[in-house]
Amino acid sequence: MNIPETLRYTKDHEWVRIEGNVATIGITDFAQRELGDIVYVDINTVGSALNAEDVFGTVEAVKTVSDLFLPIAGTINEVNPALEGAPELVNTDPYGEGWMVKMTVNNTADVDALMDAAAYAALVG
Repeated sequence: MNIPETLRYTKDHEWVRIEGNVATIGITDFAQRELGDIVYVDINTVGSALNAEDVFGTVEAVKTVSDLFLPIAGTINEVNPALEGAPELVNTDPYGEGWMVKMTVNNTADVDALMDAAAYAALVG
């Protein structure tokens, strides 16, 4: 299982990459494996200011639909446009081309409260 050291993680299996005050967010390799083949990603929160743990969208797999929870507070700026035509990118490249949203972070220090790779690895065993 791939758990990049440079990212932060949530108990809900989202990952966060911070660059300045912009966070890129997606779901982890563990999450996409548990969901199975992803057929649709529905995110309509661009421009919305959301709190940590608010639902920012859903991901639909062949057998289930799961909510996506925002790891940190901020404003959603962009949804990955590639996912509209190729939602399977979440399965094939969850930490790269399968990212979901980019957002402006209210407080970058909030990222420090998220799990590092070792803690996330311990969570998913």
